[in-house]
Amino acid sequence: MIEFINVEKVYPNGTKALENINLKIDQGEFVAVIGLSGAGKSTLIRCINRMHDITDGKLYVDETNVSNLKGKQIRRFRRRIGMIFQSFNLVTRTTVLKNVLVSFVPDNPLWRKITGLYTQEQKRKALEALDKVGILDKAYVRVDQLSGGQQQRVALARTLAQNPDIILADEPIASLDPVTSKLVMDDFKRINQELNISVIMNIHHVEVALEYADRIIGIRKGEVVFDGESAKVTDEILHEIYSGNIEELKAALEESHAHV
Repeated sequence: MIEFINVEKVYPNGTKALENINLKIDQGEFVAVIGLSGAGKSTLIRCINRMHDITDGKLYVDETNVSNLKGKQIRRFRRRIGMIFQSFNLVTRTTVLKNVLVSFVPDNPLWRKITGLYTQEQKRKALEALDKVGILDKAYVRVDQLSGGQQQRVALARTLAQNPDIILADEPIASLDPVTSKLVMDDFKRINQELNISVIMNIHHVEVALEYADRIIGIRKGEVVFDGESAKVTDEILHEIYSGNIEELKAALEESHAHV
């Protein structure tokens, strides 16, 4: 379980990114975080794995106070939390399989890190992860020969190989075409349901969020202005989340129509 208690985040330049955040997210939930650009969506999910430190309040993941972790504790903690970025973060000049095997590097002894050698068990787990996202046949293909959607699935497989409890996704379909976006979102939904992995996704496409997520968290100016079931999101609620910025709301909805 993830729990935010009166969490605030203020950047060194004085910008208040999060204010008075109180949330509980249970294991196995699929949560979409929506809102205007700059509302604090990315900051919210990046606090969960300590990519950003909170300024005030408390943040717990399974009763662990995230702010208290130091050094190796943070690295161990992050093993349980997968992170998917819009930019994929892959090494494009090497094979798909090698990119997935990278997830095992933190656990390997120094000699394996230096030689780049992995165990048979690690290779098996990497291939299983590729199979789960439907690209096992691309295992020995160089990443730079793949489409954007295939690359995002490699990133997802790399995350699955580390056997996480939670997957954080920061705009995972922002740079993908509509057909590929649907395939990637289907992967997230299937993984969430079959493996009971919590998915917390920052997403710009409103209708995609409503279609795939069980729960919507609406952020406006760093504060939660809506938290509830996707089915209960009305036009009035969307107007409140988007703070009367009709143009950005229309753009998000239009992009969504293109992606569903």
